Amino acid sequence: MLLAYGGFGAMAIVALAINLILIAAALSLLQATLTLPGIAGIVLTIGMAVDANVLVFERIREEQRAGRTPISSVDAGYSRALTTIIDANLTTFIAALLLYMFGSGPVKGFAVTLAIGLCTSMFSALMVTRLMVVLYLRKRRPQRLPL
Repeated sequence: MLLAYGGFGAMAIVALAINLILIAAALSLLQATLTLPGIAGIVLTIGMAVDANVLVFERIREEQRAGRTPISSVDAGYSRALTTIIDANLTTFIAALLLYMFGSGPVKGFAVTLAIGLCTSMFSALMVTRLMVVLYLRKRRPQRLPL
């Protein structure tokens, strides 16, 4: 992420760390035991969170190439990527729900961590990174985004 997106990639990495903390907190609240299938669910969640950030940043790049201002590029990038991100996460959440309903012990553990991770990754990829990007734009007021 750092190599591809620079400072924006660093913001995405911070959001991923927050995502992992939120997953650990949710599992702790549920008093769930972390097993190998649970770790696999977390790894899949991290991959989907990275994908969400890549989708948003590429949309922002497209908007910037089209000649929009930095603030307009960021706003359009997030709004245009939102439907794709929701679609991907919702279909995966439905699969996790079905795995939980019809699976046994380890499969249920995978489904629980995947479902929790999907919720936290949506929050971190959309809200946390957007907050950091907006704060960066307000503080620096760049003429061109470093993407």
